[in-house]
Amino acid sequence: MKFKDFGFDNRLLEGIEASGYDEATPVQEQVIPLVLAGKDVIASAQTGTGKTAAFLLPLINNIISSPLNQQSITALVIVPTRELAIQIAQHMEGLSYFTSVSSIAVYGGGDGNAFVQEKKALSAGADVVICTPGKMLAHINMGYVKFQGLQYLVLDEADRMLDMGFYDDIMRIIHALPRKRQNLLFSATMPHKIRELARTILHQPEEVSISISKPNEKITQLAYVVYETQKIPLVKYILHQKSFTSVLIFCSSKQSVKQLTRDLKRTNLPVDEIHSDLEQDKREEVLMHFKSGRIQILVATDILSRGIDIDNIGMVLNYDVPHDGEDYVHRIGRTARAAAEGTAITFVSEREQRKLAAIEKLLGKPVPKVAVPEQFGEAPAYNPNAFSSSGGQRNGPRPQNTQRRTPR
Repeated sequence: MKFKDFGFDNRLLEGIEASGYDEATPVQEQVIPLVLAGKDVIASAQTGTGKTAAFLLPLINNIISSPLNQQSITALVIVPTRELAIQIAQHMEGLSYFTSVSSIAVYGGGDGNAFVQEKKALSAGADVVICTPGKMLAHINMGYVKFQGLQYLVLDEADRMLDMGFYDDIMRIIHALPRKRQNLLFSATMPHKIRELARTILHQPEEVSISISKPNEKITQLAYVVYETQKIPLVKYILHQKSFTSVLIFCSSKQSVKQLTRDLKRTNLPVDEIHSDLEQDKREEVLMHFKSGRIQILVATDILSRGIDIDNIGMVLNYDVPHDGEDYVHRIGRTARAAAEGTAITFVSEREQRKLAAIEKLLGKPVPKVAVPEQFGEAPAYNPNAFSSSGGQRNGPRPQNTQRRTPR
């Protein structure tokens, strides 16, 4: 379906065309008509399905087409992280470029100037506000946020927000909003707690399910079964063996991010890092350099596993096994975007074998194991049943290494 077929305002169509869009994705094809018709929507859709445009486009169109209360916020989009808030705000700016629709991103970590700008927009009124829960609640508590004319509420990555403990903050924000409004809820998964939230805030919602529970078939998935001490040398080996357009390395802790980045920099690789210890302006600078290609390797915590839309990542490397299958799918989904192919490599230490086994169960098939090159010494066998859930070896003989070496 073409975007021109939705009946959008010509000024919005100009922004869509300038942003390089032509055909709607399945989630856009299903959600946009419902939003234009004024329906509440609960949608199961992951990052990479085009869900951001699925709610931004009809909101922009409705704001252009309807008389507005200029002294109030018209649409509120609540997201779990500042990175996602910034990304959606940038997307919004591009799509609305040829319109008069105003928008602002409100998130923590900014300086005094950012606070002044936020206060001015929230008190004077803005068409679309994209915010993180904690920062928006802080502004609300100061008493100047104008919600009286609010017409739309969007909760994006609702499951992630609940996992991060934002339920109470979200409910406090909702209690400050007009009862009569249109509500849109997007979540990658639909566990019981999301259903409960939907029943609390949505009115007779239409349900849309765009499932990407399995990784893109264009992603080549591989795993190295290693000892923990073999991880850093193996990362260096892989990065020097093949040239990728860009590489995103995920670590489960910021300490691992820092250590790995230091070691890679010593080998003169074009690498930088993102984690929660960095100031917000530094994070934005690093991410901009990665997107533009000024740095080719980015080491990050799971702060980037969702909601970051970069199309040219050639390889994702899981330095640690993700905590669960959903996180695995989100991490490796950063590659093979925009019809491209990609590679996803996961390092699996002895204590992480049972976690990978659980992920393989979700995937419905094993992740192919690649033999560790001989120069790194003997590697452990992949035998998750030989280890307890805490990573210790179960009673009984140590399994023999049955890995077969693959030819070069």
